[in-house]
Parts: sequence; C-alpha cells; structure tokens
Amino acid sequence: MLTAAIISGLGLGSMYALLALGFHITYVVSRTVNFAQGSAMMIGAVLGYSLCVTAGLPWWLAAVLSLALCALYGLAIDLFLVRPFHSRGSEAWLMATVAGGILVDNLVLFSFGKEPRQFDVALLHQHLQVLGSNVQALQLLIPLAGAGIALALYLVRRYTRLGKVLEATVQNPRAAQLMGIRVNRVVACAFAVSTVFAGIAGLLIAPLYNVHADMGTLFGLKAFAVAILGGIASANGVFLAGLLFGLAEALITLQFGSAFTQIFTFGLVIIALALRPNGLFGKQTLVKV
Repeated sequence: MLTAAIISGLGLGSMYALLALGFHITYVVSRTVNFAQGSAMMIGAVLGYSLCVTAGLPWWLAAVLSLALCALYGLAIDLFLVRPFHSRGSEAWLMATVAGGILVDNLVLFSFGKEPRQFDVALLHQHLQVLGSNVQALQLLIPLAGAGIALALYLVRRYTRLGKVLEATVQNPRAAQLMGIRVNRVVACAFAVSTVFAGIAGLLIAPLYNVHADMGTLFGLKAFAVAILGGIASANGVFLAGLLFGLAEALITLQFGSAFTQIFTFGLVIIALALRPNGLFGKQTLVKV
C-alpha cells in the first residue's frame, strides 16, 4: 500500500506541478497569472473525452486537437481578460481571469452535463508489479510524462532561440522590445503554453478520475498553492513543490483517510509559508528605489 501511495502521490504531484508551471510561465513573463488555469485542465479532459469517446477519434488525435484548443483558450485569456487591464496598469485581470474560468466551467456544465463520466483507456487495464505492489501502467506513465515535460521546458529555455527570447523578455521587457522582440507575442505564447500544460494534466489525469465540469476547480487551487510554495519565479522549485505536495497528500490519505487530506496538506502549506515567505525554493529579491 505504501508503494502504491508513493506512485499515486508522484503522479498527482506531477500534475499539480504542470499546472503550477503554467502559473510560473505567465508570472515570469508578464507578472500576471491565469486564475482560469483549473478550467483549462478541465477543458483538456472534457475535450479529450468528447473527441475520443463520443466522436470516436483515435486517442492521439483527440489529444492533439484538445491541446490545440487549449492553446487557443490561453490566447483568448491573454487577449480579452489580461492584456486590456494590464496594459492600463490595472489589477482587474485578477478578477477577470477568475470570472472567465467560472464562465467557462458553467458553459461546459450546460453543454457537457453535470454527470461525471469515466474516460476509459487501455492503460487503465494494464498492470505492473512494482516492489510487490500491483500498479496501473497509467500511474507510472503520469509522473514520467510530467518530469519529461518539465525537462523539455528547461531545455527549451536554456538552449534554444525561443528560450533566449523568453529570458530577454523576463529580464527586461522594455529593453527586449527595443531590440525588436515582440513582447506581446511572447506573453501570448506564455499563456498558450500555460493552458497546454493544464490540458496535458487534464488528459493524463482524466482516466483515473471522473470527467466533469467542476474537476479543475480544486486542482487549480492546489496548483496555485504549489506555485507559491515552490517560489513562483523558480521553475525547479515549483516542480519539486508539486511532487512534495502530491506525496504529502497520498501519505496523509493512507495514514489518516481522505477526510483529513485537505486539512493537513493546506495546514502544512500555511506552516511552510510562515517559515519561508518566499516559498521553499524561492529567493528574496532586492529592489532598488
């Protein structure tokens, strides 16, 4: 049971980390976050289910189309809910993204229905023996996929031209614009990538949980807690915090039951932030005035 709990915790943690990396990307590029990130995860799961199960498309094609639509959703959030307010120096984008997420959740509720649905895939029926414990193949794939995506993000930022453009925008947007970098496009790309990450998390986690219109709400809240806990400006810290959060959830559930999971995990988050206000892996920054 301990082995299964650890594997399950790593899988959940990597999904929290993917969602939290979306918060990280938009924050470092534009100093804004997308509080509709949870709804992007739900959209990925619902679209994957609808295209694969309802429309009968192959799983890989349904996944590609779902992620493409998630990217468009991220672009729409930047264009209509963030940029009009942020460009005027207003903080109203905070409420706009929250309202946008609620609006999308309810639109999906009316169109998709409120009944949870099981997203059945072949990997659910394949099991492997790990340290004497019977584990679903999908539960092993999820943390590997999460780690692979995080590694790909690191490599892109470190070794590609796109990564250099992104770093220039992060360090000094005005100087980057003077050098010919289209900052608005970089910010739009960051929002698209953030919602694609959320969509991937939704597609991976959907077969293990029922697909429904409200599934992204709690995931989004936990992911934001993970982003703050890891130090939202640190990609490595955010990913590690996601794994720690998922492991803590799984071990607390194993030891005390699911009724105490949220109480203890968020209690630990509060304690950790009280001791480390900048996050477990965040660094205090000095601002010259």
